[in-house]
Amino acid sequence: MTDKRKNRRVPLDIYLNKYIGGVPYMARSADISPEGVGLAHLIEPQMHGRRVGLQFQLPGSEEVIYAEGEIVREWMAPEVEGSGIKFTLLTERHKKLIDGFVATRTEE
Repeated sequence: MTDKRKNRRVPLDIYLNKYIGGVPYMARSADISPEGVGLAHLIEPQMHGRRVGLQFQLPGSEEVIYAEGEIVREWMAPEVEGSGIKFTLLTERHKKLIDGFVATRTEE
């Protein structure tokens, strides 16, 4: 299986709001890249759409990032199910925050 990712992902273990149909549900992130984020599902309804809203803070930052994304991949493992979200709408300011976060973790 080939990896289609263009950018390296770095670990990101935080809880965030994942909006489904305008309603927030808690999710837990696994990793992040400038293009998207990997999420573990906690408690949320079955989805029929592919678009979600996201609201989160990066470690060390007090700014809340708002983004919209599209589910591009889903998986089920014995103890967790999750999804890969590709950012589809992100302000330039929030994009720079994510880029900077990933760059500092990549250099370590």
